[in-house]
Amino acid sequence: MKILLISPASGKWRRVGRRRLFNGRTFRFSMLPLLMVARLSPEDSDIRLIDEQVEDTPLDETFDVVGITCMTATVPRAFELCRHFRQRHIPVVLGGFFPTLNPQPALEHCDAVVIGPAIEAWPRLLEDLKAGRLQRQYRGNPNGKIPALLPRHLLNRQKYSTVNSVYATMGCRNRCKFCSISAVYHAHHYQRPLEEVIEEISSFKTRFFMFVDDNLTQDRDYSMTLLRRLVPLRKKWVTQASIEIAEDPVLLDLLKKAGCVGLFVGLESFNEKNLSQHEKEFSRPARYKKIADTFHRHGIFVQAGMIFGFEEDDVHVFESTLTMLEQVGIDVIQAAIMTPLPGTPLYEEMKPRILDTNWEHYDYRHAVFQPRRMTAEQLQAGADWVIRKYYSPWRILKRTLRWLTAPCGLSHFIYPFVLNWAYYGRMKTFGISGFNPAVRQDCVPAAYRLKTVSLIEQK
Repeated sequence: MKILLISPASGKWRRVGRRRLFNGRTFRFSMLPLLMVARLSPEDSDIRLIDEQVEDTPLDETFDVVGITCMTATVPRAFELCRHFRQRHIPVVLGGFFPTLNPQPALEHCDAVVIGPAIEAWPRLLEDLKAGRLQRQYRGNPNGKIPALLPRHLLNRQKYSTVNSVYATMGCRNRCKFCSISAVYHAHHYQRPLEEVIEEISSFKTRFFMFVDDNLTQDRDYSMTLLRRLVPLRKKWVTQASIEIAEDPVLLDLLKKAGCVGLFVGLESFNEKNLSQHEKEFSRPARYKKIADTFHRHGIFVQAGMIFGFEEDDVHVFESTLTMLEQVGIDVIQAAIMTPLPGTPLYEEMKPRILDTNWEHYDYRHAVFQPRRMTAEQLQAGADWVIRKYYSPWRILKRTLRWLTAPCGLSHFIYPFVLNWAYYGRMKTFGISGFNPAVRQDCVPAAYRLKTVSLIEQK
């Protein structure tokens, strides 16, 4: 069976990994979902894996089936690919977050959808396809067995920061209203058998790898056992976790011994009202500095997820957030604009205020709704301004001096250093500039005058 697997890319992301200057390489790691689909396919399959951030889709070749994974921002491109291959009478299957949360809209454009992970669903789908009885929907099993050794040879290693990524757990028990992960996994947290995880990590030829778990340490007993097994492997790695682990000294010590050099934590906001409105009361902004200091003492740099556009945010939130980030000592930020993804509770709540229904803009980098306390133009400009200011060369160099003098600084500073300059490169490549709307409230440049886009216009 000849199978084409595609990770689509839209807009400025198309072919970004092929740029020689400021390309997306640092941000690209192994495309785990499609690699898993490839591994779950019959051993005699002829598989082609395409990442459109890196290469072009072979539109004129013939395949027995095309599988496309997509999130909301890549849906327009995914639907475009569906039309192309179906016109050539090639069956197309959609999977990923958008089809999982919105199976009926997805089915209008494809032959079948996989809801949830591909585990158990993809092999059944291929069997039905061969037998001529393809069903419209297949549901994966997050508790199913995950193959340990994935076909990473299908990727061009030169185009990725690392092809060695792995996950030990899936999902998260938290119920943050803006989070699609909670919606997809119904606030459950699943764990893989430890032997499988260790086998996969042991197969990596390089010392550095990434856990792509949504919340690796949420199950303390499981994570403690995993970390103990990692210690003798002497690897270096980064992952995502909840800030609550900063109050667990035993777990933190073990994280350090197991090789953790960086954590992505979702701080989201420095306003407690914002957090409580989205069922994230466990985060307390007053503790953020103490938490960051605790991680730093263990030689772990902190990448913070920040979101702008909460109900309590006004034009002053951008400057105050920038100040707090420096006072707290955050090493890297991922600044996002609140985005009501279809299929999440937030989307239903914000429907009356949505201004832009072009799914390509639902990438956490566009203001697609009317905020309560400012204009959409001010939200867009302010979020861009924070990125530009935070990743200015002067601020990066100041942070570099701090990293060099931190615990494990000489050996670990390279990780936040490279990531900061990569974000700087992305900012330059994408032309992110913005302005502080608290200073220029009465002047909105033409570039920030947003236009409402309807679904009719999108089609």
